[in-house]
Amino acid sequence: MAKTTKKTQGKRSNSSPKTSLWRKVWSISWKLAIILAAVLAVYSIYLDQIIARKFEGQKWYLPAQIFSRSMALYPGAPVSHQQLIDELKLLGYRKVANPRQVGEFSASSTKVDIWRRPFLHPEGKQPEQRVLISFDSNGVTAVSRGEDNRQLAVFHLEPVLLDRIVTGDGEDRLFVPTTEMPPLVIEALILTEDRSFYEHFGVNPLAIARAAFVNITAGRTVQGGSTLTQQLAKNFFLSSERSLIRKVREALMALIIDFRYSKEEILEAYLNEVYMGQDHSRAIHGMGLASQFYFGRPIGELTLAQQAFLVAVIKGPSYYNPWRYDQRAQQRRDLVLRLLMEGGKITAKQYQLAASSPLSLRDSERPVHQKLPAFFAQVKQELRDRYGEALLKQSGVKVYTTLDPLAQEAAEKAVLQTMKSLNAEKYQLQTGMVVTDRYSAGIAAMVGDRVPSYYGFNRATDIRRPIGSLVKPFVYATALSQPNNYNLVTPLKDEPITLKNERGETWSPQNDDRQFKGQVPLLTALKDSMNVPTVNLGMALGVDAVATTLKQVGWSETINPYPSMLLGAVNGSPLMVAQMYQTIASRGRYRQLAAVTQVLDKDNKPIQATPLAQHQAIDPNVDYLVQYAMTKVVESGTAKKLGEAFPNDMLAGKTGTSNDRRDSWFAGMDERNVAVIWVGRDDNGKTSLYGSSGAMAVYRQFLGNRAPLSLRLPPESGIVQGYFDRDSGLAKGADCSPVVKVPALAESYHPTENCGKPKSWWQRLLSN
Repeated sequence: MAKTTKKTQGKRSNSSPKTSLWRKVWSISWKLAIILAAVLAVYSIYLDQIIARKFEGQKWYLPAQIFSRSMALYPGAPVSHQQLIDELKLLGYRKVANPRQVGEFSASSTKVDIWRRPFLHPEGKQPEQRVLISFDSNGVTAVSRGEDNRQLAVFHLEPVLLDRIVTGDGEDRLFVPTTEMPPLVIEALILTEDRSFYEHFGVNPLAIARAAFVNITAGRTVQGGSTLTQQLAKNFFLSSERSLIRKVREALMALIIDFRYSKEEILEAYLNEVYMGQDHSRAIHGMGLASQFYFGRPIGELTLAQQAFLVAVIKGPSYYNPWRYDQRAQQRRDLVLRLLMEGGKITAKQYQLAASSPLSLRDSERPVHQKLPAFFAQVKQELRDRYGEALLKQSGVKVYTTLDPLAQEAAEKAVLQTMKSLNAEKYQLQTGMVVTDRYSAGIAAMVGDRVPSYYGFNRATDIRRPIGSLVKPFVYATALSQPNNYNLVTPLKDEPITLKNERGETWSPQNDDRQFKGQVPLLTALKDSMNVPTVNLGMALGVDAVATTLKQVGWSETINPYPSMLLGAVNGSPLMVAQMYQTIASRGRYRQLAAVTQVLDKDNKPIQATPLAQHQAIDPNVDYLVQYAMTKVVESGTAKKLGEAFPNDMLAGKTGTSNDRRDSWFAGMDERNVAVIWVGRDDNGKTSLYGSSGAMAVYRQFLGNRAPLSLRLPPESGIVQGYFDRDSGLAKGADCSPVVKVPALAESYHPTENCGKPKSWWQRLLSN
């Protein structure tokens, strides 16, 4: 018994250390496993919260979108046949023999047939629609609906997307829901990037193993094993760092995403998040923006070959850059097309047609986003003033502006062409230009530098220079508002005058030719921009009365009521002057110029803004007389070279030159636009330019780039054709001699003399 006990004890003593070790290992292992599971659970909950905030909140910051004006077409609209075609091309519409789908148009010499895209208008969603627009030489004559030929009161084209205000992260995207994605884009994406997308749970172990084997065999990375969900997790939450820890985290997040969300939600997120290329400093994200970036049109209008290219470029946007490596990009596109064919998604014939087609990229000369430094500066200023500082920090904001892209293009070309011809660089000339829409009182175009794309000092809004003779129409408007004292033929003194200010200083204004005619009709004084008659008239009216008119028509800054103000010794900018001339173009109604028409939030609801001011500043009948006088400036006055350049069009304008020809100004208008241009030097040096040789040259080139629409000037109800003695300016009968026939205010036109045969008794009876 003792021996047996001894042996047993020996056995116990021999096995005890091993058993104890395994017990310790097991004890530590299951405890570590529990701790690890707890940590993993807590970490998963943490990741789940991060993912939930991203997916169920705001997935992306969507840059504020800036749109142009929406072209309105209606009977009588001041839009020419060629202008509409140019607009459609700018919007990426395709010209065809017969439109069969949205985004197409056809044109004859007098008609344009359009199949318009659906789009979001500030007043609500606009469906796709086919219309026929008819024209004559004056503009639009009819707008009829395609399906039933019904006449429409008004029809809008979609606005041009000018730019997106990208935040500091440099990411740019245009959200497109999955329902608006072409089905073949999704099919191609699944076949190319993740064939088992609908089967796996966010991670595909077989794909990872297969990729590892291929990469080890090749000795380099040639294949990836990440699912679409893993790629999304990496893009959304992780850096591009290559490490095991990051891959584990990526896989864990992919599992959570797949558990939490449907495959459709994951696809939509991926399609709008995936990196698609680089536009200078901007990262292009998402299929929607990539479609515009590569092809210049919405993704729904892409051909099969173009859809395949978008999927192809995902593998390496830099490596497959189509503008740099077109052969490489086309081969990758054809691979995607072949996968679609082999997967039974397209036929062999569709494959052959698509694979044989060129890449059909957008014109790289036409940028995706516009460089409009002067106009965008004005837009941002208005948004701050009318909507508040925080507006542009909101995601998904849509800003609708008044910019006319074709007017802007014509203005920029005019500035570049004219500044070159004036040798602007040598003579240090600069310019600022503002174009407004006569009908909407919106800023249609703006240029702030002789190099229009230059980001810097904006001479369209920020200069303050003497406006010279551009003030004169408002002196004459003040006079014509007193119809019992003044009409277009009223004689004005053209005699030497010397004025003294309160400091005893004297001022003797001179005409440009240093001559005096004794007296001249009011219309002649204005059209020939005569200084002395204008000063004599202004002094008779009272400088304060003229200053009041200037304020009424929109002059927003202080006016010193000195006599020199009558010849333009008031400092302003092209925008300030454009405001006054817009009032003339609006039948005397002041409407505050604006660059922004409407702003919608991320839910497409209007955001309230400070309203724009408006009031009647000049009587419409008086305003008609001023516009008439300005047409004579172009016809036979200081701007007659402009009239000679466009002999078949009625135009109105006014030249302006400051002392010593330091500032050259011009204000012009046709039926569609008002334009104000300044040419001068930043150092206020002499330029040797008159208004007609500097600023008017820019306007003439602008109209050369954008054919004018002849000014319509139908008389107001209170206007009659009057006959006035050429010397005295008194109203007379039509058959008196010598008389001048000009428009006049009916209320004050009372001929004092009838120079024809005496009336018979029955004529006198009828007249009574």
